[in-house]
Amino acid sequence: MTDTFNLGDLKVRRIGYGAMQLAGPGAFGPPRDREAALTVLREAVAGGVNHIDTSDFYGPHITNRLICEALHPYPDDLVIATKVGARRGEGGSWDAALSRDDLIRAVHDNLKNLGLDTLDVVYLRIMFAPHGPAEGSIEAPLGVLAELRQQGLIRHIGLSNVTPAQIAEGISMCPIVCVQNRYNLAHRQDDDLIDDLAARGIAYVPFFPLGGFNPLQSSALSDVAMEPSATPMQVALAWLLFRAPNVLPIPGTSSIEHLRQNLAAAELDLPAAALAALGAVAAGKGPTA
Repeated sequence: MTDTFNLGDLKVRRIGYGAMQLAGPGAFGPPRDREAALTVLREAVAGGVNHIDTSDFYGPHITNRLICEALHPYPDDLVIATKVGARRGEGGSWDAALSRDDLIRAVHDNLKNLGLDTLDVVYLRIMFAPHGPAEGSIEAPLGVLAELRQQGLIRHIGLSNVTPAQIAEGISMCPIVCVQNRYNLAHRQDDDLIDDLAARGIAYVPFFPLGGFNPLQSSALSDVAMEPSATPMQVALAWLLFRAPNVLPIPGTSSIEHLRQNLAAAELDLPAAALAALGAVAAGKGPTA
């Protein structure tokens, strides 16, 4: 199992850190414990994380300012990936923000709040439907990011919450280094897509890597976790690492203890029998005998 993968010309360790949970509930408002949030960020980097996933619409603005305060000046190998394409409403709603002005403003806000001159990776988050990907051309908004990349404000471009057709459209327009969709052991709609992206050398960054298990699946996961003396969530993360070399989990937490558990998942060795049992978990079945 490989330990690293490239986002374009940027090499990252395969378990990163998702900063969404550092803001308040629902990624809206300030954190309950600001000092604890800063400590988690510093501990993540000290523990070997060099891939942080964030967005200026978390908070809004809060997680990026925390990242800047905790880690700036940034280590040379640290890759910060952010997202544009949404904004937060007054009540915390997630609203589409895909116009040219919206995207330009979002990129400049990310630059300012992260304290950067160039953003390492910017995902275009598509918001064509309230829940999950929905078909539709991404030519107009992606064209704006491609222009900003030519201007030197963005180093690499990714796509988030997208369909295979939208990814194909994006690849035809500009280099795409990563895709971020919902995927985990229990929700595997992107199985074929992951393999296609792996063949192209494009990273797949699953969000909600630890969510959405039904009771039967959770019980089966716990049974599998007993043999390596790990937590069920560590096993779920380790399975993602075994799934394909281009899968880069970004589990998020505001807890030092959970952070350390997540990072330790990279050291788990899942034998063939465990991998087979976990394959059954994905289908909603218990472990095979």
